[in-house]
Amino acid sequence: MEVPLLVDDFLRRAVQVYPDKTAVVDGDLRLSYRDLQRRVNQLSNALLGLGLVAGDRVCILSPNSHFFLESFYATSQIGVVLVPLNYRLGPSEHEYILNHAGVRAVLVDWEYTGVVDEIRSNLASVEHWIIASETGEAHEGWCDWNALLAETACSPPPDPGVCENDVVSINYTSGTTARPKGVMLTHRNCYLNAYNMIAHLGIRHEDVELWTLPMFHCNGWGGVYALTGMGGTHVVLRNVEAGQIFGLIERESVTFACMAPAVLRTILDYNGRDEHVITSRPRFAVAGAPPPAAFIERLEQELGWRFVQIYGLTETAPLLTVAHPDHNTEAKDYARRSRAGVPGIGVELAVLDDEGQPVAMDGQSVGEICARSNVVFKGYYEQPDQTEAAIVDGWFHTGDLAVWDETRCIDIVDRKKDVIISGGENISSPEIEDMLYRHAAVLECAVIGVPDEKWGETPMALIVLRSGRLPSEQDIIDFCRERLAHFKCPTRVAFVRELPRTATGKLKKFRLREQFWQGEQRRVK
Repeated sequence: MEVPLLVDDFLRRAVQVYPDKTAVVDGDLRLSYRDLQRRVNQLSNALLGLGLVAGDRVCILSPNSHFFLESFYATSQIGVVLVPLNYRLGPSEHEYILNHAGVRAVLVDWEYTGVVDEIRSNLASVEHWIIASETGEAHEGWCDWNALLAETACSPPPDPGVCENDVVSINYTSGTTARPKGVMLTHRNCYLNAYNMIAHLGIRHEDVELWTLPMFHCNGWGGVYALTGMGGTHVVLRNVEAGQIFGLIERESVTFACMAPAVLRTILDYNGRDEHVITSRPRFAVAGAPPPAAFIERLEQELGWRFVQIYGLTETAPLLTVAHPDHNTEAKDYARRSRAGVPGIGVELAVLDDEGQPVAMDGQSVGEICARSNVVFKGYYEQPDQTEAAIVDGWFHTGDLAVWDETRCIDIVDRKKDVIISGGENISSPEIEDMLYRHAAVLECAVIGVPDEKWGETPMALIVLRSGRLPSEQDIIDFCRERLAHFKCPTRVAFVRELPRTATGKLKKFRLREQFWQGEQRRVK
């Protein structure tokens, strides 16, 4: 009998094998796998009681928490599609996503209810408003999560008859257009990605994972299933702060974490680390952008911790490659280990030139990374043209430029797509440009990513001013910060007489970037 690959299997197994083991540590709260399953069932039944059916969309807007973890399984086991939101976005950005996805119910952390209330009247499809709060403090117009669960049965909900190719989540990601795209990931995508994480990152039942990476992030999404399936413990971290990270590693004997390079820098630069007695030897998977080789060396030599570089995208659920320390190299070859690595199990990669032909494996010939795998997404929600442009002849085109070396190791050198990656977050430069053009002083503008020691790269705006207008650099930055999520805003502004263009009027962004990236080893930090 053929059994579908459904992500609910991971929690089901953990409850069967490790019912009394600690599943979640959230501050002072500890939930066993039996406790977690009970709350998941209650939330599922509550959503069904509100009239939601398979295929409906429910969003979660929250920092890392046990509530967020519960939403993963409570939605999937009744066939409801989860839409995780980036809490760093602004109200207008949330408004677009919620309306585009047609969300019927919102699950929102108490800290962000004001953000949603600000746009509530513009959310035509939303019918139910649920607040996640440990205190149970009343918020007008909101139903308390815990109170809702207390009124609901904890028995398993009815089987919705979900298939493995049904969508389990829609993860919105910034792209080359001003509007984000909704990446549809299926049960099969996420299930097989979890297997890859278990295999390549060595996830096991003894693992205690510290969630420094946001659970709304694609890497967070993939890791939840892998760790749950193996019966590991989730230690959630609401705010990423070095002292808290070291404190939790010490107290909970953390063995694993996945993070962005910016968080790795925070750890390495923390002056109080000698105050903590770390008895475990954590291993850290870093994704979002390759960190400098010096970071890897410091992590392993100064702290005695272990490092693994991985590469993937939201569209690939996300794992595509992993840089194993023992792959045709010495463990101390940190330069090689900072590369994207080798293809994961079940992943077929090609590096293709502009004519669609494979480039030579000489460490110099540059091409676009393309992938074929069961982890490649189903498509962009309600955007068939974007899907058709991204998947050509069965190959997903990542937009990332790389070289192969002689050991079949991929090294990312640049990006084909006009996306800036700052601190692991994808930022659409056209979105920033669109906002800048609303400023009365801006005649022309271009936004590029420039090197940044902390964030890898950061947005910079190059602006041609209208005649007679003389805003300051700070005026432009403040204008953006009032209208966009702060992490998207330019941190640098330069006023120029003209912008370089081709004969057809297209901006030569590569020429703008060149002056800032000279001397850098790669165009992606």
